[in-house]
This record gives sequence, C-alpha cells and structure tokens, in this order.
Amino acid sequence: MRLLAATATILLMSTTALAQTAAPLPAANPFAKPSTLPFQAPPFDRIKSSDYAPALLAGMAEQRAEIAAITRVRSAATFENTIAALERSGRLLERATMAFYGVVGANTDDTLQKTQADLAPAFAAHADAIALNPALFARVKTLYDQRQSLGLDAEQLQVLTLTYENMVRAGAKLSPADKTALSKLNAQLSTLETAFQQKLLAAAKAGALVVDDKAKLAGLSDAEIAAAEEAAKARGLAGKYVITLHNTTQQPELATLKDRATREALFEASWTRAEKGDANDTRDTIAQIALLRAQKAKLLGFATWADYVLQDQMAKTPKTALGFMQRLGTPVAAEQRREGAELQAQIQASGGNFQLKPWDWDYYSEQVRKAKYDLNQDELKPYFEINKVLTDGVFYAANQLYGLTFTRRTDLPVYQPDVMVYEVREENGTPVGLMYFDFWKRDNKNGGAWMSNFVNQSKLLGTKPVIYNSCNFTKPAPGQPALISFDDVTTMFHEFGHALHGLFANQTYPSVSGTNVARDFAEFPSQFNEHWALDPKVLPHYAVNYKDGSVIPQALVDKIKRAGTFNSGYSFGEALAAAEMDMSWHSLAAADGKQDADAFEQKALAATGLDVTDVPPRYRSSYFLHIWGNGYSAGYYAYMWTKMLSANAFNWFEQHGGMTRANGQRFREMVLSKGHTEDYAPMFRAFNGADPQVAPLLKDLGLNADGTRIEPGKGN
Repeated sequence: MRLLAATATILLMSTTALAQTAAPLPAANPFAKPSTLPFQAPPFDRIKSSDYAPALLAGMAEQRAEIAAITRVRSAATFENTIAALERSGRLLERATMAFYGVVGANTDDTLQKTQADLAPAFAAHADAIALNPALFARVKTLYDQRQSLGLDAEQLQVLTLTYENMVRAGAKLSPADKTALSKLNAQLSTLETAFQQKLLAAAKAGALVVDDKAKLAGLSDAEIAAAEEAAKARGLAGKYVITLHNTTQQPELATLKDRATREALFEASWTRAEKGDANDTRDTIAQIALLRAQKAKLLGFATWADYVLQDQMAKTPKTALGFMQRLGTPVAAEQRREGAELQAQIQASGGNFQLKPWDWDYYSEQVRKAKYDLNQDELKPYFEINKVLTDGVFYAANQLYGLTFTRRTDLPVYQPDVMVYEVREENGTPVGLMYFDFWKRDNKNGGAWMSNFVNQSKLLGTKPVIYNSCNFTKPAPGQPALISFDDVTTMFHEFGHALHGLFANQTYPSVSGTNVARDFAEFPSQFNEHWALDPKVLPHYAVNYKDGSVIPQALVDKIKRAGTFNSGYSFGEALAAAEMDMSWHSLAAADGKQDADAFEQKALAATGLDVTDVPPRYRSSYFLHIWGNGYSAGYYAYMWTKMLSANAFNWFEQHGGMTRANGQRFREMVLSKGHTEDYAPMFRAFNGADPQVAPLLKDLGLNADGTRIEPGKGN
C-alpha cells in the first residue's frame, strides 16, 4: 500500500483540523502544481517555510477525496481501478511531504518545527484514514483473494500482496473499537516522536562544549580550531571556542585533544546532552514511546514491538536477529579486551597514572595506531579534499562500475547555499536523475548522515529520482581547504550507495520503487559501496594532496590497509551494543509497563556481554535518534546484518574480477534496480549464489569465529 514514509506514524484529527484541510490550496503556493523544473525538482527559491502547512493539509484532503473516489466505484474491483488508483493518489501530499521532511531534517527553523509538531497528529490520522478504511480494504481483499487468477505480472502481484499485507499490519482487520484505540495510540506516538526529535536537536545545540582557553584545544588542527572559533562567534561568544556535538556518543575531536580534562568535558557533554533534567530531557519521552509501541503491538496481535517490526524484514523474527548479534558478541568482546589492554599499556608507557576511560579510548588508540602502523590521521587529511573525493572518488567509482556521468547544475534552486546539485546520466547520455549533496554540520540540522528522495521514481507517474545525501562534516573556516578524515570519506561512499539504490530504481509502481525496502536490506547497498573507497583503481584517483597535487603514496595506502581492522572491537562493538539495546527496548511487552530509562538502559547494556564501560554504545537511549525518530525501532541491527550481506557480496566481486563494468552491471540488474519487487532472501541468493554467512563479516573485522584475531597478511 502506498503509505508515504513520512506518514507511517499518524492519527485522528480534530474537527477544526479536518475543516482546515478542506480549504483549497491557493494557486500561488509553490506546491499547488507539479514543479516545472528539470526532473520536477522542488522550487526551493519559491518555497517559504509558511508554504508547507497549507500544502500538507490540502494534500491530505486531496488524497482522502481520491481514496473516497476509489471506494465509490460501482464496478467490481480491478487492479487498475483500485491498486493502481491507490498508487496514483496523493501527488500533492507527496510533493510537499518530500520537500518538507528534507528541509526539516537539514535546515529547520521555528516555523518548520511548529508545522512538524502541529501536524504530527494530522499525519497520523491521515495514514489511518487510508489503512483502516473498511471499504477500501474490502476491495483490496477481494483482489488479494483472487490474485492468482488476475493475470498480473510479477510487479503487480507483489504490489497487490504488499498492499493487502500492509493494510492488515496497520490494523485493517481490527474491530471498530480496536481501530479507534489504535488511532489514539498512533496519534500519541506521532506527537511523542516529533517531540523527541525537536528536544534532541535543541539538546545537541545547547550541549555543545564551550572552551575559554585556546590552550585547552591543543592537538586540534589550525583549521579545526578556526572552525570552533567561528562556531563561537556564530553564537555571539567572542573570544571563546565551541565544539558542536555529533549525534554519536564519541566525538571526532576526542582522537586528538591532548588535554584530558577537555576530553572528559567533551565526552560528558555528549553523554548527558539529553539528560539535563530540563525541557530538552528526552528520558520520559522515550519511555512513553516504548510503552505505547508495546501496547500497539499487543493490539495488533504481536507479543512485542520487535515481533511486529521484524515480521516483514529479511530477518523475519527477533530471535533470528538476536541470534545473529549474539554470534558476533563473543569474538567482538574478546577483541575489545585485547584492545583495552593495549590502550592501558600505552597510557602507562606514556607516563599516565590512571585507568582507561571512554574519553581516553580514541586518543590512545590513535597513539597505538601510530606506533603499530605508523599511521597518523593528520597525515592522511591533506589527501582528502572533499570536492576531489566526491568527483574523482565517489563519482569515478560509479562511472567505472555502472557507467554513470555527473554534471554540476548551478541553475537549480537549493534550500541552503552550501548544497550542490548534480545531474546524473547513463553511459549513453540518457538522464537518470538529480543528486543533491549537503555536507556541512549546522546547528539547525539533525546529526548523522542520511539519504532520501525529493522525487520518487515511477514509470506509472512518469517521474525520475531526485535524491539527496546529507552529512555532518565540520565546515572549514573561510579560506581553509575542505579536508576530511578517511572516516568521512567512507561516509560519503556509504551514503552514495543509498543514492545508487534510489537512482537505479526501475519500477512501475512507486510503493515498491528504489529504497522502499526493509531496513535490514536498505543498508546493504550503502555498506557495499564503502568497499570501493580503498579500491586500488579508485583511491589513487581521488587521494591527491591538495597542496602539491601528489597522489597518495603506496606506503601510506599500505598503512591504511594494514590498519583497516585496527580498533574493530571498539568500532563494531559500540554499534553492536546499541543494536542490542534497541532490541531490548522493543522486546518489552505491554504488561511490563513504563520503564525508568536509566535503569533499563543499564540492565540492557549489561546483558550484552560486551565491554560497555570502556566502550559505551554508539548511542545512548536518550539520544538514539535512529530508533525513536527515524524509523529504525527494533531495526538498528540492520547495520550489522547488512554489513554481513555486503561482505558476502564484495567477496563475490573479489572472486569474479573485482571492479569491472560487467560485475557492476550484474549487481545493478540483480540488486540495485530491483526495489521491493522480489523477496529479499531469494534476491540476494540469486546474486551471491548462496545465503549470507557470518564468516566474511568477521573477516572484514579481522576476527575468527572463535574470537582469535586474523593478523594482517596471515590469512588464517
């Protein structure tokens, strides 16, 4: 069923709100008609923050009228007059929604935040008005029951099946009384999830570390110090320095800050950002969300929210997902212990008389990295100028694998001056779509990195994909080169992997197009694309010193590769702990009641068997945006699961000649262009020749299944 991603959590509107939606949208509103820009790109030069609310409300009203028209058709239900009509509905709402949520996430303001909060219940009501519509469901069920005799092609059969199953999952078979109860839960959840997002954004901004003395920033580069000074000036703090927070627990600056007290202060600012006991404290909000999700799952016939969520994922059940994570836990925990011992020895060797703490890990692991591999991250940065990485790295790899070409478009409007737009074309010049890149961190931008669409691909609608990547790299001060870390480089390749999944969409029906897939499959193309950052054909093409144009020396490349699995117990373990904590939150039954967030988190982390004292989870419950606001509830394991898929797929590439156009085309045709037109396990098996195994993932981490380490070059 075509339920917009942004409307997947919504509910009953008041009479006033319903009346408001009936107002026709003025022709002057930029969303009133499809955009006339290339690829129907949003006309951001004409869109004001105040334009979204009326367009969203009018879009809901228009789609409800379209749904009503479907149910009033007197002739028998057919695929065309019911399913295809449903797929065509909601065009105005989608235009406004895609632009709205893109800008809210990346460049919000007071008006946008108020619109988001005010309309959350209306969105919930709108989704339920479709999913719980008995007349619509009756037509869909009639077709579903006859599906094998309708002469449908494979994609049509999949769309019909998913439409029926999604309506059932949304509550279409519930009694009228239970539908009312469900709608109430959906309204409460939508309001709470929006409140969480807005509190977290404010908490991250308020939690930034303010430093009075430049000497306390020793270890940061001149460019980083200049950026911190600019951030302070932007807040009216002349003579001070501000280190803004990334969405993760650990902060990039912890790897180089020499002053231990400053490191501790930065870590604590990050760790407690949403736990200050003020208006931005999220703990009560998340506890209430967890409870309501458990209650919703029970109403829909599931033991827990995790059981509900995983039913249509590749893993299918929480038991499968947990079993997968637990198989990883033993070798990862063993590696964490080895790494911690190395760091403690490094502390002692450097004259430190203290026990390793979380704020020490990145700093001393960097010292160990230098000692073991002679690899200094500052030595790498001059080779990673962001525009060169994009055009001669990310784009080059896509050209070599898939034949794509990219042309900068400066004639298309953007929502923020730093955003860049590129037109994407096939090898033969056929247009593919548009790509927007928004790289720099801002106070009014959500943390992390992500991909989404401004326009979805659909042959039915005649639309091609318009996609954006958004990141949170630290913008250099004016006049400074835009240098990034190798981790940032990997992030760029990762997010562009998502973009390729969207760009190669080749579906008729929008509900199964592109990245409209399960969470534990969606991260597969992105994790896979990371592998090309170090490919011997790609790396020298973009890793060029910005000062003298020299290509990164092979000796330095060898160091990067030798150090590739260094600290894997830490980096993978912090994500694994977060994923298991997510699953614990969402394995609560309704009868368990509302939890104390701090006590529950402590218990859940202790149960992982991982070192969560020295290696805290990548996200604490109170700022875990993925699971409380971004649709990854009971689904953060997907990052590990899809890392397994990507390791297996890359292993296939290595066994079949590596980076070639033929291999790229095969991957495009069998995976990237499929959307959700096929079930995931058979799709992966057809490409890979076998079901995914854990061993290639452990190999990528430098580990054997028994927890022993694979030493570089030994191949054990």
